[in-house]
Amino acid sequence: MKKFMWVALALLLVAIPSHAQQTPAADVSVGYSYFRVGGSGGANLNGFNASGAYNANNWFGVVGDLGVYHGSPSGASVTATTYTFGPRFSYRESSQVVPFAQALFGGSHVSASVGGFGGSVNPFAFGFGGGADIGIGTSGKIGLRPEVDYFGLRSNGTTTNCVRISVGIVFHIGER
Repeated sequence: MKKFMWVALALLLVAIPSHAQQTPAADVSVGYSYFRVGGSGGANLNGFNASGAYNANNWFGVVGDLGVYHGSPSGASVTATTYTFGPRFSYRESSQVVPFAQALFGGSHVSASVGGFGGSVNPFAFGFGGGADIGIGTSGKIGLRPEVDYFGLRSNGTTTNCVRISVGIVFHIGER
């Protein structure tokens, strides 16, 4: 029984550093995004998003996110850009699938033109959502990142509801 206790203690001490190595110090991701502006009668835009995150520990990080989307609903050319940052909360129980939730705050730029006439607005942007990093291969340095976020674009006392659905590649950098 005493040998069993020593073996269990040794395995526990070995497992603690290996668990710490599964937390990357930072990550960078880039991918495709579908951005739905407004509800029915809204606009479907396609584009990309990129993000960078610093992980303070195994569950808390800070993320910066940039998205650029474009579409031509009903002959109008619409481009939306979001630039936000905020906290990200990760659940690292497994090294292969790491779900996360995030809250993003910042700004956006939306422009539209049709028939030679155009206009733009720079609303406050906020987003809430999450996704998961799904490991590709055994190294844990590269993963697939599906993500869904609600975005609100607030200007002149009105909020436009938006949804962003993204899928991309994430690169984990360093170890915590």
